[in-house]
Amino acid sequence: MNTDKSTLKELRIGEKTAQLPIIQGGMGVGISRSSLAGAVAREGGVGVISTAQIGYDEEGFEQDQAKCNRIAIGKHVKKAKEIAGGRGLVGVNIMVALKHYEEHVRESVKAGADVIISGAGLPMDLPKLVSEESGTKIAPIVSSRRAANLILKMWAHRYDRTADFIVIEGPKAGGHLGFSREQLADINALDFDEEICRIIECKKEYEEKFDRKIPVIVAGGIFDRADIDHMMGLGADGVQIASRFVATEECDASDAYKRAYIEAEESDIQIVQSPVGMPGRALRNEFIRHLEAGREPIRKCYNCLEKCDPRKVPYCITKALIEAVKGNLDKGLIFCGANVGRIHEMTTVHELMQELAY
Repeated sequence: MNTDKSTLKELRIGEKTAQLPIIQGGMGVGISRSSLAGAVAREGGVGVISTAQIGYDEEGFEQDQAKCNRIAIGKHVKKAKEIAGGRGLVGVNIMVALKHYEEHVRESVKAGADVIISGAGLPMDLPKLVSEESGTKIAPIVSSRRAANLILKMWAHRYDRTADFIVIEGPKAGGHLGFSREQLADINALDFDEEICRIIECKKEYEEKFDRKIPVIVAGGIFDRADIDHMMGLGADGVQIASRFVATEECDASDAYKRAYIEAEESDIQIVQSPVGMPGRALRNEFIRHLEAGREPIRKCYNCLEKCDPRKVPYCITKALIEAVKGNLDKGLIFCGANVGRIHEMTTVHELMQELAY
């Protein structure tokens, strides 16, 4: 923790405040749980736990994934808040595509999560699941003005409510991406800075309607202070960074997973198709090469996705991500951001936050 004054403005989300406008992006399965999220919050940022199969190492997970995930959500939110010691904010990232999406939202609210960030689909019913009285703030992840307007319009019409903040995820992000493979093949042609400005303009109507500020957080390819300053210059209120937090001592992933990031080169990055139904960015490894030869037969369903036919999808994403987080990299899927090739050494959350904020 640093007691010096950062040159970055604090992030205010309603009555909640993070001393630094830096959100650590949620990474599943098991990459960002209480250790990482708690450490980020302790430094004054917003630490985010991914709820995707969060209970993968709980006793009984093989028999009852839903129960173990519910238990783990409560456990990890509580533990992260203890680590944070009253500083920063602790939140969760919940994928709309999850089979038990509503359960994860309700459990996160019950656990006292400060914020819920929701993407991998349009979180149209999120306000119904999170009352304003709960104190938990809600944010959709969007990658276009069209998606932002659709969600804000629906929330206003159906629930007389608006977003507490918005996360704009660009094409350089890791994991699941809200872009087509064609768009990802030529990122420079997208002019995403312009799209960010259009989304910022779009939300002003709802700020006026609900008489409140809706902070905008930009994610995807944010690597250093220059990137942060650039996004703030466009009108963003904060940034979300994920990949850089993997190569920290506090990250919940295995050492082998962290080493894969440190040793990666830009040429190792590949766009893959996920059973979620979206493209994703990952490190090319033995697992991906094996898939190119044919689908990976699924012998067991882990009940993770609402829309998944184990007979048809190319592989089980739960199994692939659990193998990766445990360090069995040749059998696992290693999601990453576009700038993973610029990560060359291990650090700590404290040192990284110092570099970014001071």
